[in-house]
Amino acid sequence: MERHTVDVKRLPSPDDLLILLTVARLGRFNAVAETLGTTHTTVSRRILALDKQLGGRTLERSPHGWELTQLGASAVAAAEEIEETLGSLFGLINLDKDKLSGVVRVSTTDGFAVEFVTPALVRLQQRHPQLNVEILSATRKVSQNRSGVDLEIVVGRTDVSSAQTIFLSNYYLRLYAGTEYAAEHGLPETLADMKHHGLVTYVESALQVSDLSPRSAQLPAPKSTFQATSVFAQVEAVRRGGGIGLLPNFLVAGRTGFVPVLPDDFQRQLPIWAVARPESLRSAAVRAVIVALQEEVEMRQAVLWF
Repeated sequence: MERHTVDVKRLPSPDDLLILLTVARLGRFNAVAETLGTTHTTVSRRILALDKQLGGRTLERSPHGWELTQLGASAVAAAEEIEETLGSLFGLINLDKDKLSGVVRVSTTDGFAVEFVTPALVRLQQRHPQLNVEILSATRKVSQNRSGVDLEIVVGRTDVSSAQTIFLSNYYLRLYAGTEYAAEHGLPETLADMKHHGLVTYVESALQVSDLSPRSAQLPAPKSTFQATSVFAQVEAVRRGGGIGLLPNFLVAGRTGFVPVLPDDFQRQLPIWAVARPESLRSAAVRAVIVALQEEVEMRQAVLWF
């Protein structure tokens, strides 16, 4: 039987292919360097070496960050097979079937991060000790390039062209006042009466999610405002009598020190989405994170909808 030998020297480096796979998932050399424990220069050099080995460019810049060329997409498909094979080998070496390892980076709003993302991913990591998790908290609109993260959790409308969106849940925002504020100033009887009260809200100039703006909620102009980029600062400001706040219900409902304002007349419902590049969604670890979030949301749906 005739045997064919392969010139190993002409094959692309598996390490370089795996670096390309990480670039495809994170979209930014700096994030790849941090994940792999190397430098931006090294990542760039390895991609150039891979391009030379393959005889063409694997990546190209676009308004949405680094995107794969047709050659790059073929190389990533090979890299995914290498990753899967190495994962199986790692499981055999460690006498287990756990293939979830590496780092998963999740960008999410700070309130949802604390109440839902953190408990879900702690439990996931307890089941898969080889998995490393990084949570980046930010209240912003969905990114067009998703640079530096495997998965974004965003609020409100999504408008993306090169990613997949996965609906997680709706949640409610309602008006709340602190008990001392209510005793001292009284509560509005109609929505129009809100103009006589202070409003606790996001810093308008820094807010990227228009759906969280009091303007989009059609609230009347308040007597004064207390603005903060952190939803936790807003919750504390309301509790301490800084005014009436439009707050996520899952952060306030059931806690002492808060009084519902116009509960039968006003509420806002917003969607929460998971957004990721197609390359990221082919990662078993990223898919496991999404499933863990879906399970957490399903288990605690009453908190979101209360």
